[in-house]
Amino acid sequence: MSNDRSFHVLDAVASPLEASPQRPRRLWSAEAKARLIEETLQPGANVSAIARQAGLAPSQLFGWRRKASRGGFLRTRPDADRLGFVEIGAATGSTVEIRLGDAVIRAGADVDSDHLLKVIRAVRQA
Repeated sequence: MSNDRSFHVLDAVASPLEASPQRPRRLWSAEAKARLIEETLQPGANVSAIARQAGLAPSQLFGWRRKASRGGFLRTRPDADRLGFVEIGAATGSTVEIRLGDAVIRAGADVDSDHLLKVIRAVRQA
């Protein structure tokens, strides 16, 4: 080991990373976020298309929706929780299988729709 007690000064210049985005981060106002989220709640709305039209990633808009939902900021439409039934033309004796999360409800063609509605609501609340 040398007894030379000199030191070297290193000059460093900060530069952007090669993988950094080309455009700077945009700050979205709460009103703009709320407007976009409201637009996604319309019947038949395509969240990905709305996000691309606004110039942001679909995952960002889905994240805003999730955050608003968890925070209790989303207003549901009065008929959003209403269940309805569609005639499927089932033959007598056939069964229908309904999956709600981990629960499976099997109902025969002879089950009354009002009773089935009560069962579905009970399973959803459990």
